[in-house]
Amino acid sequence: MTTRKLYDDELKELSSALIRMGAMAIDAVSRSMQALKTFDKQLAKEIIEDDANINAMERDIETMCLKLILKQQPVATDLRKISAAIKMITDIERIGDAASDIAEISMFHDDCSFPEIQNEVLNMAESAKEMLASAIDSYVTGDLDLAAKTIAKDDVVDDFFIKIRNELASRIYKDAQEMDTVIDYLMIIKYLERIGDHAVNICEWVQFYVTGIHIDERII
Repeated sequence: MTTRKLYDDELKELSSALIRMGAMAIDAVSRSMQALKTFDKQLAKEIIEDDANINAMERDIETMCLKLILKQQPVATDLRKISAAIKMITDIERIGDAASDIAEISMFHDDCSFPEIQNEVLNMAESAKEMLASAIDSYVTGDLDLAAKTIAKDDVVDDFFIKIRNELASRIYKDAQEMDTVIDYLMIIKYLERIGDHAVNICEWVQFYVTGIHIDERII
């Protein structure tokens, strides 16, 4: 096997590892929403415990990236792809943390005080999950168009956040005794908004590895 063939195989394994880590994060978000919807405290506990697996995956991929850099001396495009992966796994790990935090909040509730708002929260979570999945796909394929479309979808998640936040605020005026529940739901939608932001970060690193230019370096 040639050195380049071996190197290409290692790059493919890096992409596969990122897909697995991304899938773990997506699954954590899905399960955290299920825990919130059903008030399943055992499920919430499992999500919190499973966050350690995402953290371990981050360390493994980081080690993989560093070995590729040190052993293979990658050319510019490959180096950018590896460097982008190192940045991206931080965002994916934080998405796992957000899912764990949502699961933890769900453990303090036994029923649904705001069924209409909860449905909107679930829809917001679905949009955020779709962003994450598309962001990972854009990295694997190097698809700039998909990355740009995913970034644009962050407006949908932000719109959900503003709408739900305003609805929660109105609840406080109607019944101050709902304050604790309102605060918990505000925290949940903030975590979901951050998941969307992390997906945007991933896409921006995709743009960097493909073009060599990061958004912070662009002239506005």
